[in-house]
Amino acid sequence: MNRLEIYSQLALPADSRILYYVIDGLGGLPVTPGGPTELETADTPTLDRLARAGSTGLITPILPGVAPGSGPAHLALFGYDPVETLVGRGVLAALGIGFDLRPGDVAARINFCTIDADGNVADRRAGRIDTPVGAPLAERLDAIELDGDVECFVCHVKQYRACVVLRGAGLDGRIADTDPQATGVPPKHPVPRHADAEATAALAAQFIAKAGELLADQEQASGVLLRGFDTYRPLPSMVDLYSLRPAAVAAYPMYRGVARAVGMHVFEAADGIDGLAQATRDAVSEHDFVYVHYKTTDSRGEDGDFDAKVKEIENADRVADRLLENDFDVVMVTGDHSTPAAMASHSWHPVPVLISGGPCRADAGGGGFGETACLQGALGTLSSVDLLPLVLAQAGRIGKFGA
Repeated sequence: MNRLEIYSQLALPADSRILYYVIDGLGGLPVTPGGPTELETADTPTLDRLARAGSTGLITPILPGVAPGSGPAHLALFGYDPVETLVGRGVLAALGIGFDLRPGDVAARINFCTIDADGNVADRRAGRIDTPVGAPLAERLDAIELDGDVECFVCHVKQYRACVVLRGAGLDGRIADTDPQATGVPPKHPVPRHADAEATAALAAQFIAKAGELLADQEQASGVLLRGFDTYRPLPSMVDLYSLRPAAVAAYPMYRGVARAVGMHVFEAADGIDGLAQATRDAVSEHDFVYVHYKTTDSRGEDGDFDAKVKEIENADRVADRLLENDFDVVMVTGDHSTPAAMASHSWHPVPVLISGGPCRADAGGGGFGETACLQGALGTLSSVDLLPLVLAQAGRIGKFGA
C-alpha cells in the first residue's frame, strides 16, 4: 500500500475550511553574511501573527540540494511525490488554459523566440512580446498540418508563451527540449529520450520547421522553442484521495494547470489584492479547501532585485489579511520553492512554512515568520510532500491508522 492509498483510506469528511496560501519563490538569502533575507526584511504583520499563533518550520520541495521547477514543487505541496509523479510543463500549460486534454495526447510548451540570420537564438523570449502580439501568432500556427493521422493544436497561453498538443495513436512524449537555454547558438533538435518516441520527435521537428516558415515575416517572434514535452496521464484527484471540495485561485495559467491536474475547480483571478480576494470569496462559498497562488515574489527574485522582492512579500502579506476575512479554520502559508534575489534563480534552500489553526504545538521562540525563526519552529524541517497531510490532520480530516 502506498502513501496516497493510506491517506485515501484515512480521509475524513469534515466541516472545516482550509486556506492553502502559496507565495511563489518565498524563500531567500541574505545579501551580506549574517544579514536578513527578503522575508526577514519585509514588514509582514499578518504572517507574523499567524506564525505566533501556530507552528512553523521549513520544507524541502524535492530532495536536499535539488532546485525545483514550479510544477513538481506544487505537486509536492498537494501531496504527490514529485519524483514519482512527473508532469511535463506542456501538459500543465494546456490544462492551465482549459484545453480538453485526452489521455495519450502529447503536449509541449512553446516559447516564441527570435532567430537571427545565422540560425542562432538571439532572444529566447522574442523580446517578451505581449499577449496582443502572441495570441494571433499562436492562431497562425494552429493551421499547421502534420504527416499521418495526427491532429495538431496550438493555443496561446500568455505573452510570448503558447502550447502545442499532438493527438493520435502511438504518440510518446519522451522528447528532449529544443530550448538551448542560451543565446548565440542554434535551437536544439527534438531528440527522443526513448526509442518509442522517435516517431513523435520527428513530428515535433516537422512542426518546428513549419512554424519557422509561418513566422518568417516576424522580426521578434521568428521561431519557436519547445519545452516540457509529456504524455497526458490523468492523476488521482484530491477529491477522491482526501474527501475534499478543492478550489484554486490563480492568475497565471501554469498554476491553474497544476490545480486542474489534481482535480481542483479553478477560479481565474485578476492580478492584485482585489482580484485574489474576490476570487477567494467566490471559491469559499462552495469549497472547503482553497489554494491561493501569489506569483510576483518569484518574478522579482528571478530579476535579482532584493528590494523589489521585499515589497512583493509585503504586498503578499496584505493579500493574506484580506484572505483571512473568510474565516478559515486552518491556514497554511509557504512558498513552492526559494528564489533568492542573490542568486536570481530558483534554489534548493528549504522554504519557510506556517500552519495556524487546529490543535498545534506553539514555537518556542515566537519570533514571527522568517527563515531563522522557522529553523527553530515546532514543525522542524520536513519534505513538501508531507505538508498537506499535516494540514488535513489539524483540520480534523485524517483518521486513525490501525486498531
